[in-house]
Amino acid sequence: MSLEKLKTAEELSRIRDEMEAKGRRLVFTNGVFDLLHVGHVRYLEQARALGDALLVAVNGDASVRALKGPTRPINGEKDRAEVLAALECVAYVTIFPTMRVTDLVTVIRPQIYAKGGDYTVESLNPEERAALEGAGSEIRILGLVAGKSTTAIIEKSKKPGPLRLGVLGSGKGSNYRAIEEAIRRGEINAETRVVISDVEGAGILEAARGYGVRAEYVAPGRYRTKLEPEAEERVAALLREAGVELVVLAGYMRMVKAPLLGAYRGRIINIHPALLPAFPGLDAWKQALGAGVAETGCTVHYVDEGMDTGPIIAQRTVPVLAGDTPETLHARIQAAEHEVYPAVVKGIAEGR
Repeated sequence: MSLEKLKTAEELSRIRDEMEAKGRRLVFTNGVFDLLHVGHVRYLEQARALGDALLVAVNGDASVRALKGPTRPINGEKDRAEVLAALECVAYVTIFPTMRVTDLVTVIRPQIYAKGGDYTVESLNPEERAALEGAGSEIRILGLVAGKSTTAIIEKSKKPGPLRLGVLGSGKGSNYRAIEEAIRRGEINAETRVVISDVEGAGILEAARGYGVRAEYVAPGRYRTKLEPEAEERVAALLREAGVELVVLAGYMRMVKAPLLGAYRGRIINIHPALLPAFPGLDAWKQALGAGVAETGCTVHYVDEGMDTGPIIAQRTVPVLAGDTPETLHARIQAAEHEVYPAVVKGIAEGR
């Protein structure tokens, strides 16, 4: 750090007297100044404008721990002092080991004392206020910079970024739309990086484009129930390229095989229109009607090598009503899907 800016209390007392003899005023402020940010800089510039030179007193590490808790400071006292000394508006820096600046104020006797707008003159520590008044210091309260605080920065840094989704679908994409809408309402901390379909004109691709999300068609090859290995390798490559963390199957009509399972094992989820393990496979709502059950529903599960056999994450129950047709029952199941699937994605995002 710039050694000429780092001063002891005794040196600062002499500097103060020399300044006063020349009709100049020393401005004094103090604080932790951990993770220096724009709010600090603007505050310090305001403080400097009150007089002719600005002195910043930095809490020593032990006092920061006593004030803020055992996880603070983020940066040590010497590092914090060096960063402050690098600011053009700061003329002098000193480090004090105590929780209060009482002794420092008594020795230095600054002409002006500046404090942030989270304080008032009345709410200052009584001991510090008495020392300031005894030293003849003018107390000035400066406005806060809205929305800028070290605590807010630390809390923000603890939160993970959005969960990066890759969506696979073969149809209209109503479940994808339900998830995407929840993301855009701010209900899910996630973002869709890519939507992939095995059907070139699928509605899910049109939906993705409407949201401004990357949409990719991958030709499936000659099989009806799965992709050719090369095609599935292409899907896995697209997902990796997009930085996808969770693969969401939304009406995807292909069995997931080794290339994709190998790349995303334990990170692929699917929604099925029945209460698994009952009625796996195609047209599950028709299976439920044919079986004469009183209720069915939908299931979100992790994907493994089997057909709808992976571990269950969540289910919603839907009654089978008298006079139900396959169409009416399927519509009610889809309404339940549009609630449970976004809720599961939200839970996974929050549980990271």
